[in-house]
Amino acid sequence: MKKVYPSAEAALDGVLFDGMTIASGGFGLCGIPELLIAAIRKAGTKDLTVASNNAGVDGFGLGILLESRQVKKMISSYVGENAEFMRQYLSGELELEFNPQGTLAERMRAGGAGIPGFYTRTGVGTVIAEGKEHKDFDGKTYILERSIVADLSIVKAWKADPSGNLVFRKTARNFNPPAATCGKICVVEVEEIVPLGALDPDAIHLPGIYVHRIVQGQHEKRIEQRTVRKKESV
Repeated sequence: MKKVYPSAEAALDGVLFDGMTIASGGFGLCGIPELLIAAIRKAGTKDLTVASNNAGVDGFGLGILLESRQVKKMISSYVGENAEFMRQYLSGELELEFNPQGTLAERMRAGGAGIPGFYTRTGVGTVIAEGKEHKDFDGKTYILERSIVADLSIVKAWKADPSGNLVFRKTARNFNPPAATCGKICVVEVEEIVPLGALDPDAIHLPGIYVHRIVQGQHEKRIEQRTVRKKESV
């Protein structure tokens, strides 16, 4: 089965629909599938539920889907860098399901592993635990968290071969692997596609069995916050 597509728009053709759930990789502005996000905006798909560690920033990443009002609900851990997100949430225009960061990662991983839910102590006694099943194990209270199974996963990798075997670069190997596994369809954007057999099997971070479509493209690679020390006078 051919997995390589000529563009992000082509790679998403036939898989987008209103009201769908999307799992998006990335952490801050590191390793985000910016080409696929831009293609979703161009497609105009609306009423989206998006599971992602963060909501991008104003004008970039998932922030552009918030600006176009295509997102109905965010399932996230950190949303502090996006003024439009804050405005929509405080005005009641956007639903938000907060997750501790490790819980969100495990919800995605569990979904990809076929595990419907798991118990964790994280969030017990806080608003995170409200409405969730509580159960005691060995004298300690845990809450039940349901796994995430998305209609579509969009992720960013460094290299891929035509079979979809992926290599992530440095900290871009964050939420991308668990996000990739929990989608019914996984579409990946990469910087480089190498010939089959060129990747060392021991260096592959995610096997191609999880990947359905691949697109190669150029990426902006923004730095979220740059802090430099003032030059000392001589």
